[in-house]
Amino acid sequence: MKVQVASFCRTQLPRVSRTFALNIPLLPEPLDLAVTVAYLLCRIADTLEDESPGALHGALLDELGALVSLEPGWEARARSFARRARRALRDEVPPAEAELVSETSTVLETLASLPSWVHPPIARCVRTMTGGMNQMQRMHGGSGQVMGLPDLQATFMYCYYVAGVVGEMLTGLFVASSPRVAWREQRLMTRAPAFGRALQLTNILKDVREDLDRGSCWLPRDRMAAHGLTPSTLALPSLRANAVALMDELVAVARRELDVALEYSLALPVEEPGPRLFCLYPLFFAAATLDAVEGNPAVFEPEPVKIPRETVATLMRLTQERVDSDEALRALYASCSRASRSGVEAWS
Repeated sequence: MKVQVASFCRTQLPRVSRTFALNIPLLPEPLDLAVTVAYLLCRIADTLEDESPGALHGALLDELGALVSLEPGWEARARSFARRARRALRDEVPPAEAELVSETSTVLETLASLPSWVHPPIARCVRTMTGGMNQMQRMHGGSGQVMGLPDLQATFMYCYYVAGVVGEMLTGLFVASSPRVAWREQRLMTRAPAFGRALQLTNILKDVREDLDRGSCWLPRDRMAAHGLTPSTLALPSLRANAVALMDELVAVARRELDVALEYSLALPVEEPGPRLFCLYPLFFAAATLDAVEGNPAVFEPEPVKIPRETVATLMRLTQERVDSDEALRALYASCSRASRSGVEAWS
């Protein structure tokens, strides 16, 4: 393996994701690097969707989806893609994300250096994601950004394209890397999309104001209308009570998805603590985030709502202590919904 290209991927990960920089190192080799590469490729797609004009990002997403197949001659095409994709990004793009897009060929070179069993799940994931992003833009974005989706089913479809497919990809990698996981493939695969959807829906709710400021919204318009809201009025202070009621309704939906995500995580064998913790960390972070969002009008303010670092550290410690006990993990998960009222100590 070419150490230099792998080193770029490992170094870049914490610059573009604090959460996954915490849990990916828990995975055994070479699974840790495979998931790192997969995350970075998905992040490139996400950056193109968020930070480039709609007239350009469709073709770029299609090209990225084709590049991950690593067909002959991909190296030169990847270098050309990286130059054009970087020029397409808006000036305000975060520097770390701009650098990642510029180094797309380096990430693909790392993918090419990994064992062959890694390639099919990652390639399918990125192709499905980029194709789905383009489909959602064509169906709901018009000539600009998506400003609300028709209904909850459409929001779920978007969550599948950008995260549910990641759950399926992870399952494919876990199954291919461990015989102990392989015999649980069916149990895992049926729950894998919900694992990804739950995390994505949580992010959509947490980032609603940030998305609005950027000119996009992924919430269902029919549920907004039921609360007397539209994407353009969602953040108005005069309608704050309506907006909080809408968010609480959607938090309940996200919690139901998170319940399935818990079952997905517990379907991983206790003999594989790395993959278990990899899934449990973001699951418990999402549960705490939903606690922070529920009933909280501050989610519509410019300052983002975040769970405190001490909460993150506590959840990591408690999850590590309970990783080999389904019963203890279920109890911890059940207590998370009470934590917003009684404090972190309630989890101990």
